[in-house]
Amino acid sequence: MRTFRHVHTCAGLALVLALAVTGCGREAASGSATLPDPMGSWAVESLTTGGRTLHAPDSARLQIGQDQAKGNYGCNGFTAELAFTGTSAVNVTPGVSTTMACADMEFETAFAKLFQGRLTIDRGPDRLTLKTADGSTIAMTSVPEASDAPLTTTPWTVESLVSGATSASLPAEAAGKSQFTIAPDLAVSGNLGCNRFSAKATVEGSTVSFGPLTATRMACEGPVGEVERALTELFGSGPLTSKIEGRTLTLTAPDGKGLTAKAASAAE
Repeated sequence: MRTFRHVHTCAGLALVLALAVTGCGREAASGSATLPDPMGSWAVESLTTGGRTLHAPDSARLQIGQDQAKGNYGCNGFTAELAFTGTSAVNVTPGVSTTMACADMEFETAFAKLFQGRLTIDRGPDRLTLKTADGSTIAMTSVPEASDAPLTTTPWTVESLVSGATSASLPAEAAGKSQFTIAPDLAVSGNLGCNRFSAKATVEGSTVSFGPLTATRMACEGPVGEVERALTELFGSGPLTSKIEGRTLTLTAPDGKGLTAKAASAAE
C-alpha cells in the first residue's frame, strides 16, 4: 500500500482519483484483498494423491515459520527445514519425527511423503494448498495459534514414553490411565496407570524435579505394570527438562528417557 507523505487531507483532484481506488488509506475492495501469508498455523483438511482423497484427523496440524516447519501428521510430530521462493513455492527438507504406531497410518504415511521436496503454494482467504510436482495436494485452513497450556493446574495424560530419538505410544491396555496434575503449590497427584500417587515438585526454570512418590500398593501386571514402573523410574530420576508446545508437555531426563503428555480439553 502506498504511503502519501506530507498530505493531511483527502483533497485535490489527483488525490481524489487515487483515493477512489485506495479508499483514503484503507485497503482496496474485497476483489483485491490481501491473501494470507503462508507463515502461520494451519489445520490440515485433506490430502489428494493417486486419484484418492484422504481426510485428515482432527489433530493434523502444520506450523509454518520463516525457515522451519513443525507439525503433527495426526499422531506423530515432525519438523522440517524450509526454503521459500517468494510466496509461490517452498522447498521442504524433512527433519525429525516421532515413530509411534498410530490408528491412521495410511494418512500419516501419505502426509509425510507429500510434505517434502518442492511444493507450489496456492493461497486464498484463510486457505492454503501445497502442490507436489505430480499434482498431489495438501489442503489446509488457517487456525489461531494455540497458546501453551500452563505446567501447573493442567491435568496431563501421558501419551507416550520417549527413549532418545524414539517415542513409543502407550500400549492399548495402558492408554489414558496414566495422569497427573501439578497444583499451584507444586503438590503433584495422579495415577501411574494402576496405582494412585502423590509427590511434591520443584520447578526451576525449565526443569521439574519430583520428590519421593507416595503410592498405593496394588499389584500391577502386564503392559500397565510396565508403564507404571517406567514412570516411577522417570519421576525419581532427578531433574527433568520440561517443554510445552501448545497442549503437549515433554519431560526428559538427562539420559534421554522421558514422556509426552497431552493437556485435557475444556470438555474433559
